[in-house]
Amino acid sequence: MSDRSLRGMRLGAQSMESEAGVEPAARQRVEYRTEDGETVFVVFAAEAEIPAVWHTKTGKEAKLVHGEAQMEEANNEKPVRTHWDMLLERRSEEELEKTLADRLKQLRAARGETV
Repeated sequence: MSDRSLRGMRLGAQSMESEAGVEPAARQRVEYRTEDGETVFVVFAAEAEIPAVWHTKTGKEAKLVHGEAQMEEANNEKPVRTHWDMLLERRSEEELEKTLADRLKQLRAARGETV
């Protein structure tokens, strides 16, 4: 009975294709460095856009050591506008203080408090 059994490869266990003649995509190795001096190397495809900041496995933020992307990204960043900045664009501080006083007066009147 054993001489009649089929022999062959297991399904999905091995590929019949070889890697002969296959060329991997062009790559570039990029260096990043954290503020505390930790160096991180990341491999990207040659045509990939290189980010100026990379988050390491330890959760730290590393910056690109060499390259133009760091300069371009720094120039394209807009300054952060907080809620307070946007509020001051519409109202002066005197107007805001008057509005606050009016609202506090309304709130105290609604609670039945005396001033």
